[in-house]
Amino acid sequence: MALYEFFPNYIWNLSVAIAVASGAELGEIVDMCEPIKRAADAGADAGTPEFMKQWAAKAETLAELAEEDLARGRKLSASDKLRRASLYFITAERMQGHGHPGRGETSAKAQKAFKEYVKYGKENCERIDIPYKGKAIPALFTKGEGIEGEGPCVLFTNGLDSCKELLYWTWLPQALAKRGISTLCIDQPGTGEALRVHDLPATPFTEEWATPCYEYLASRDDVDDVRIGITGISLGGHFVARAAAYEPRFASGAVWGANHNWHEVQIGRLKNEGENPVPHYWKHVYWVFGATGKEDFFKKTEGMNMNGHMHKIGMPFLITHGESDRQISVKYAYQAFEQMTNSTNPELKIFTSREGGVEHVGADNMSYGRSYIADWFAETLGGHTD
Repeated sequence: MALYEFFPNYIWNLSVAIAVASGAELGEIVDMCEPIKRAADAGADAGTPEFMKQWAAKAETLAELAEEDLARGRKLSASDKLRRASLYFITAERMQGHGHPGRGETSAKAQKAFKEYVKYGKENCERIDIPYKGKAIPALFTKGEGIEGEGPCVLFTNGLDSCKELLYWTWLPQALAKRGISTLCIDQPGTGEALRVHDLPATPFTEEWATPCYEYLASRDDVDDVRIGITGISLGGHFVARAAAYEPRFASGAVWGANHNWHEVQIGRLKNEGENPVPHYWKHVYWVFGATGKEDFFKKTEGMNMNGHMHKIGMPFLITHGESDRQISVKYAYQAFEQMTNSTNPELKIFTSREGGVEHVGADNMSYGRSYIADWFAETLGGHTD
C-alpha cells in the first residue's frame, strides 16, 4: 500500500491524502486538483497560491450551499457541507508560507465553518479553552459513549503542522468514544489556534503545557484522574514521549509515529534528507518555534531529542510507526523502543505492506493506526473492545 500520487511532489500528495482521510469527497478533490496539476511542476513551494485559490473557492461554494440548506431548515445537510468547507479551508491555509496574504482570513473562515458544523450536526464535540500563561490552549472534548460518572480520557496532541480539527477528523476520538473513552484534542503551543490566535510558540519541554492539560481533565467530574492517557501524531511522537517521562500522572501513552530525535532529523533536512510535511518548510518551523532564523531555530530545538529520557517512562507505552515513512525513518521507532527500559508494558508496532499504514502516520491508510491505538487505550485505561 502506498500514498496516492496525483501530483509530482510528496508534499502536495500528502495534503490530498490527509484531506481524503479526513472526509473529503473524491469528486471535490478532483475539481480542486485538476486545474492546478501543472502548478506543482515547479516544486512544492511555487504553486501554493494556486492551491489555496482552488481549495478555498470550493470551500466558499460549500458554505454558500450550506446557507441554502439552512434557509430550508435542513441543518444536518448544512452541517455536512460545512464540515467539508472547514476541511478545505484548513488544507488551503496549511499549504501557505508564513505571512502569505489571506492566510489569517482563511484560517478564521475554517474555524467559523467548523463551529457551525458542530452546532448544526450536533457533533459530540465541546469547545474548551484551557488557561495557559495568560492565554489559552484551545481544545475539543469528545465524550466517551456510555460513561456515567467518571471515565477514562485521552489527551490528543498535534504534530508540527496539524490542528485540533484535523485530530478530530483522524476519527480516533470517535473510535475511542465507542470504546467508552473520552478524548481532548488540543492545539498545543506551536500549532493551530494556539499559534495563530494566541501567538504561543512550540517548546521541546512538553510538561510545561501537558501538566495544565492533565490538571484540567482531572478537574472534570466526568474524567477519572487515574485513567488519563496521552497520545499524539507525527511530531506528537516527541511531545507524548516527553510528557510520559516527566508527567507520571498520565496512566498510559501511545505515539502515532515515533519522533525520537527530531533535532537530528532537522540537521538531515539541511542536506535534503527525507521529505518535508509542508511547503515553505523553513519559514514554517521558524514560525512554529518563534525563531528569528536558522541559528536561533537550532538552538531552540536542541531539546527535541529523547535520547537519555525514555528510561523515565514507567507507564504502559505504545510506539507505532510505518515501515516506509519518508519523513521520519523507522530507525527512530526502534531506538525509542530499545531505550524504553522501565515501562510496565512497552510495545512496538511497525505497520507493514501486508496491512497498510506504512507511510508517515499512516497517511496511506489511517484505519490501522486508529484502531490499534484505540484498542491499546481500551486495554490500558479500562475501556472495552467489544
